[in-house]
Amino acid sequence: MKFTIVERKTKISDDLRNYAMKKVEKLDRYFSTDSSSVLTFSELKGRQTVELTVKQGALVVRAEETTTDMFASVDGAINRIERQIRKNKTRLEKRLRQGAFEKAAAHAAEMEEPFEVVRHKHFDVEAMSVEEAILQMNLLDHQFFFFKNADEGGGYAVLYKRANGGYGLIEGD
Repeated sequence: MKFTIVERKTKISDDLRNYAMKKVEKLDRYFSTDSSSVLTFSELKGRQTVELTVKQGALVVRAEETTTDMFASVDGAINRIERQIRKNKTRLEKRLRQGAFEKAAAHAAEMEEPFEVVRHKHFDVEAMSVEEAILQMNLLDHQFFFFKNADEGGGYAVLYKRANGGYGLIEGD
């Protein structure tokens, strides 16, 4: 697994760097050697956050943990990744490394929740500018809005409200 460490608004010690890499190496049993991980360390108002993103092909697993101790944040992020993998074990077995769950079988297996669509809605997708989409989303008081982006040649897009303010835009073909 390839490692990338990003430091945002903080500097980490060599001890923390080694500790984090040792912990992330534990995830090697799930992912193949061509996978990559990005560990992002940040600090804001005494809150220490570790964000861990592991990519293997099209599969992306992400966890974020915020505590008052960076070491605890690393542990929490690793635990969240492992919990997500165990929770979706049967769906992931074909995508992850061969034999990835042999060691995990000793652990108590968490019950896997079925994917269930509880509501189905159909509507005509209109071509509009991003500004029009923001206005429409706010008028509907929704957290996201799906539309054809007239500004980018009519490709499909999702506009969403970000938790820390502002808007995000996801575009596709």
